[in-house]
Amino acid sequence: MLREKVTQLLQEAMDENPSLFLISLDIQGNNEVKVIIDGDHGVTVQDCIAVSRKVEHNLDREEEDFSLEVMSVGATTPLQQKRQYKKNIGRFLEIKTQAGAKLEGTLEEVTEENVTLTWKAREPKPVGKGKVTVQKTEVIPYENIVEAKVMIKF
Repeated sequence: MLREKVTQLLQEAMDENPSLFLISLDIQGNNEVKVIIDGDHGVTVQDCIAVSRKVEHNLDREEEDFSLEVMSVGATTPLQQKRQYKKNIGRFLEIKTQAGAKLEGTLEEVTEENVTLTWKAREPKPVGKGKVTVQKTEVIPYENIVEAKVMIKF
């Protein structure tokens, strides 16, 4: 019963601010409600407050006691939805594939089926000794991605 109400209120909050979207909703047995949101342009403290108020002010504590925590997705949290990839175009990602490969590069393109990663690699020259820097590109279908994280560089 609580999950249905919270889900409906979260949908209303997302409808009020279409740039926000739900990453996860977790309700523990003691009615601890944890909501994680993300946004196409990031999430501000005001966004978290607005979502929290939308849920909290429309639930009756007399009917069911609960605690509520609304937070934005963390900087190192793996990407979970296609919409998150789109907002990270141009950023450096680490992607682990089902084949066991670990790719690191710049997210160049996002489509409905896959993502495109580019990076520079040193390879032996085709003729002669030494190495040359080459631009590599890999198109990775979503179903082959086990985990994708934004890598923060300093």
